[in-house]
Amino acid sequence: MRPNPDPVGAGQESVWSYPRPPVVVASARRVVVHFGGIVVCDTRRALRLLETSHPPTWYLPRADFVAGSLRAASGSSFCEWKGNASYYDVSAGGKIATRSAWTYRSPTEAFVSVKDWVAFYPGRMDE
Repeated sequence: MRPNPDPVGAGQESVWSYPRPPVVVASARRVVVHFGGIVVCDTRRALRLLETSHPPTWYLPRADFVAGSLRAASGSSFCEWKGNASYYDVSAGGKIATRSAWTYRSPTEAFVSVKDWVAFYPGRMDE
């Protein structure tokens, strides 16, 4: 059964309009990540990865994270478009969110722009 997307209103985007394969789009929008009651990242240099039927994934520059908030975690996963992902635990304010962030250390050529940038599972952060 094919999805029947809702109409898109003024100022909205539809995930059904995003391309496949995905694309990376630079954004100057301010992105702030809170965890453990503190800001672990605050940037205006984010990248949005847009893929059909998926919410945008925000990739943030590692340099804009609070020192010590990202700790290498075990395991990996594979994306058909970007390659092998490595994971991080996010640690701040006495809390740890295991494997809640990831990066591509050696992405495919088409996604070299996200190399070493960090994305999160938003629901695992405070905001």
